Amino acid sequence: MTGRDEAQRVDLGTPTDDPGQGHRVLATADSEAFTSVRRRATTREERYAMGKALRHDVPRRSLGDWHPSPGRADPVALLEESHRGRVPELVPVRVARMVASPYGFLRGSAVVMAADVAALPATGIMPVACGDSHLGNFGFYASPEGELVIDLNDFDEAHPGCWEWDLRRLVASIWVAGRENGRTEEQCHDAVLACVGAYRDEVRLLADMPLLARSYNRLDVGRLHETATEKSLRDEIERSVRRARQRTSDRALPRFTTVEKGEKGDKGDKSDLDRPGQRRIVQEPPLITRLPTAEREAVAVALDAYLQTLAPHWRRAVGGYTLVDVAHKVVGVGSVGLRAYVALLEGSAPDDVLFLQLKQARRSVLAPFVHGGSAWHAHQGQRVVEYQQALQTVSDPLLGWTTVDLPGEGPLDFYVRQFRNSKGTIPLDAIDAAALTDYAGIVGHLLAKGHARTSGASMIAGYAGKGDKLGESFGRFARAYADQTEADHALLVAAVRSGRMPASEGALDKVGSAFRP
Repeated sequence: MTGRDEAQRVDLGTPTDDPGQGHRVLATADSEAFTSVRRRATTREERYAMGKALRHDVPRRSLGDWHPSPGRADPVALLEESHRGRVPELVPVRVARMVASPYGFLRGSAVVMAADVAALPATGIMPVACGDSHLGNFGFYASPEGELVIDLNDFDEAHPGCWEWDLRRLVASIWVAGRENGRTEEQCHDAVLACVGAYRDEVRLLADMPLLARSYNRLDVGRLHETATEKSLRDEIERSVRRARQRTSDRALPRFTTVEKGEKGDKGDKSDLDRPGQRRIVQEPPLITRLPTAEREAVAVALDAYLQTLAPHWRRAVGGYTLVDVAHKVVGVGSVGLRAYVALLEGSAPDDVLFLQLKQARRSVLAPFVHGGSAWHAHQGQRVVEYQQALQTVSDPLLGWTTVDLPGEGPLDFYVRQFRNSKGTIPLDAIDAAALTDYAGIVGHLLAKGHARTSGASMIAGYAGKGDKLGESFGRFARAYADQTEADHALLVAAVRSGRMPASEGALDKVGSAFRP
């Protein structure tokens, strides 16, 4: 094959420095095939045929198989390894959120599932993959025009990878979440079929569209309401949209901040951020904590460098604000323990405010199974930003990256985004069985859209076909891997009980909400 179909060979099953054996990797998102307009691409029909031919090497029924191998890595050991480099005091918070339920475990164990799915049959067609496409990582946010859209919204693990890896994680999360909500196995199966069917149909639809037209396809809240067929889901969408529209920087001001008290003339040794009358972010230890002076200054310097990664207009707009305060704020499940800062900036008036979030970025959990140990992105924050922009139709215009040179620790990679730009999600514990099936179809559509925007859509469509064979296979996998997730969760609970893994006090005495930690 030549041109845009040039292939390489790499072992996707085991992290290795020697990509000499194993699956074919076709149309990778990082391929040199996308660096020239002087070579003619293969036709759409040829690419469909290539995808269909892959059914011989990787039968679609084989995608349904899951049996843990005798040499499968200990999931608790993988989590322990992932805790290296995290803030030690926050690791127990992360573990507590994961032991809350099997779904909480699945949310925080992308590293475990990446190792599992990389060893399974795959076609080798590699668009940009989300890397953590579970059911809770789809949500609302404001477009640059201020319109509310829904799309994938977590890209910490984004990296070129097999499309099956993302779809496996999504369908497994649907089954685990369904069980946690009291759904029957048949209802979970129906939801997975809806998800895979929507993925199959959407990728075929987009594969038949001109390349540029695929890049404009998006789902705003108006179309979302029309797409949802179940009244219960439409009602929940309306409630979630109302909540999301309230999540803006100015509305966050009274909730997250307070004004420093003191005498006007009492300056003492206080820095500019500690002056009486100065607005400060409210502490809620251990989830929100203020920073030592040196660390705070390092973040301030990093924010100046971040401006250089923005488009000129947005650089000028954000550069018109002044940093008022910065704090460390724990977010999510998988990210807990990594550095995550919230910065409060003020414009030309006290009510003109902007909250920015800086999140530490490390190597994607997919990378070892694609590049082994030999290929690294120069900046992990830049990786997150560029792959987010690849997968989303529209992205936060303030998305950028920087490096924070922490005293005593050295430079760490971060990406930066708006903290409050009308973000929101559909609360999974608030939807019934019919709504879960309906919503599963919507997120399947969104995942297909993201993959089709990058590469491989025609080959995926040719492989997937038009019937339910793909859906039935993924349904078998989802049920089996839901069982595996419950077993792995039990191992983590046992590790906490034995003292091997630290967890916040009382973590085992109560079951929290893994849907909305």
